[in-house]
Amino acid sequence: MGHHQLFSEQKIPATVEEVWDFISSPQNLKVITPDHMGFDITSKHLPEKMHPGMIISYKVSPILGIKMNWVTEITQVREKEFFVDEQRIGPYAMWHHQHHLEPIEGGVIMKDIVTYQPPFGPLGTIANVVFIRKQLASIFAYRFKAVEEKFGKFG
Repeated sequence: MGHHQLFSEQKIPATVEEVWDFISSPQNLKVITPDHMGFDITSKHLPEKMHPGMIISYKVSPILGIKMNWVTEITQVREKEFFVDEQRIGPYAMWHHQHHLEPIEGGVIMKDIVTYQPPFGPLGTIANVVFIRKQLASIFAYRFKAVEEKFGKFG
């Protein structure tokens, strides 16, 4: 029943402002999520940019095409540096996702740290080994490609 972490890094040949404008817009979440996840934002009247306290609700199909509600709160934002989203309702017992941007020569490095706890106690731990961790890795691989298509390959 432990917590697990997933780390992801991507170098992007763009300015911090360009990358921030893209990743801090809730409307772009669907662009960076694989179609098979059935990801749809259900919140109405979302602002163009994320802010602390913002609640975003979605429908997702993480397992066997079964639709689930997922509600996240943007808990922290430091403009052009990082933001944090935390699950309030959804498929995980706990979900905390940090998105960081750092300027580097030739662009930006985007780093993600996802700390999560699968549901269902010991069964969730087994599910993490069998498929959850792999599924998360494939979602981030998809996002890597989507961001590369948007901004180009680094170096």
